[in-house]
Amino acid sequence: MAKQLGFYVNLADCTGCKACEIACKDRKELPLGVRWRRVYEYGGGEWIQDGDQLVPSGVFHYFVSTACMHCEKPICMEVCPASAISKRDDGIVVINPDQCIGCRYCSWACPYGAPQFNEEAGVMTKCDFCVELQAVGEKPACVAACPFRALEFGDIEELKVKYGTLNDPAPMPDPALTKPAIVYTPHKDTRTSQSGGGQVLNID
Repeated sequence: MAKQLGFYVNLADCTGCKACEIACKDRKELPLGVRWRRVYEYGGGEWIQDGDQLVPSGVFHYFVSTACMHCEKPICMEVCPASAISKRDDGIVVINPDQCIGCRYCSWACPYGAPQFNEEAGVMTKCDFCVELQAVGEKPACVAACPFRALEFGDIEELKVKYGTLNDPAPMPDPALTKPAIVYTPHKDTRTSQSGGGQVLNID
């Protein structure tokens, strides 16, 4: 493989505005219920009663923007019975809608919930890294839309050199499962997938 394209997310700068999520839905004209990019709010701690006041105890929260991780070991590709999922020479994982039978095995297997069923089309869909935009030298829609420039993309090894190797902020799963092509700059409150201690605060 010539290279592995990946995403970078600066958790310290992400405000949870969801501009990336909206840009993705708009660019790809996704139907209701299908979200290729999602922004999770993760937090924890508690408020303790102190007389007539509530005092925060270990309270924290931050946002994590996530989409398909275009993994080094894409389990979605491994489980697809129709061989509809493939990994390009640049590392981007794509679904061939002409081969997809809509069985949803990829969705069940992916620890990130990236592949999603499009009821209208009857096939699985997911982030394709805006290959059509990259082909003409433009940024993926989510990256271009971020008002705080908390998202970047590029060769994952170059991103690691520039930003470090953190790739498992909670609530993301253990990266050893699929070796995701992503790296994060942590928020001051960032917990890892192993330490946890919080919960997703915006399920929908």
